[in-house]
Amino acid sequence: MAPAPFAPGCNRSFAKSANRPLSQTRTKAYGQARYVTGVCNIPPPAVRRPNAPPPPRSGPRFNHFITVPRVRVIDDEGENLGVMLTAEAIEAAADVGLDLVEVSPNADPPVCKFLDVGKFKYEAQKKANQARKSQRTQEIKEIKMRPNIDDHDYDTKMKKVVDFLGDGDKVKLTMRFRGREMAHLELGLIVLQRVAEQTAEIAKVEAHPRTEGRQMLMVLAPK
Repeated sequence: MAPAPFAPGCNRSFAKSANRPLSQTRTKAYGQARYVTGVCNIPPPAVRRPNAPPPPRSGPRFNHFITVPRVRVIDDEGENLGVMLTAEAIEAAADVGLDLVEVSPNADPPVCKFLDVGKFKYEAQKKANQARKSQRTQEIKEIKMRPNIDDHDYDTKMKKVVDFLGDGDKVKLTMRFRGREMAHLELGLIVLQRVAEQTAEIAKVEAHPRTEGRQMLMVLAPK
């Protein structure tokens, strides 16, 4: 009987051993399987374990991402269920169609609550965006005056003072003196006191009037 043909890629040097009876053929171990020398057997593919889902990069831990063995549980109605095993708390949350979300990780044991984790993250992100929009750096605006300022200029500058305070900024009032005006500093003080009285409802005096060279300064801050 003619020898059986070899598959492409096989080493023909094993032809003799391949045609021997099985009882006369040497065998070699390959892992847990055994194969006949001279026969091109392909080793079984390695079994890959399914990868676990990655932990959340941001936001609170929830469900199986909570690694502590016990947690204090608050249900969806705000009732304290006490300390429970984490696995039991996850099952209890799933029974009501919710997730177990870690809301106070630094407590001992951590505090978890029955929540919809998707809705919880959305509301938290929405609040953070609103806080970021409303956050504004407070600035110090300067208003310059003279001790003999007329009523029209005074009203114009007072309007700016009120606008700046309404925007949440501080106002630095600078009273400038020239020549012989230095002999009558009380005139500048009267003007600054008048400004403080007219803005008393919306501002407080953060720095009371003080002289620096030929200037008298006062700072108002919004209430």
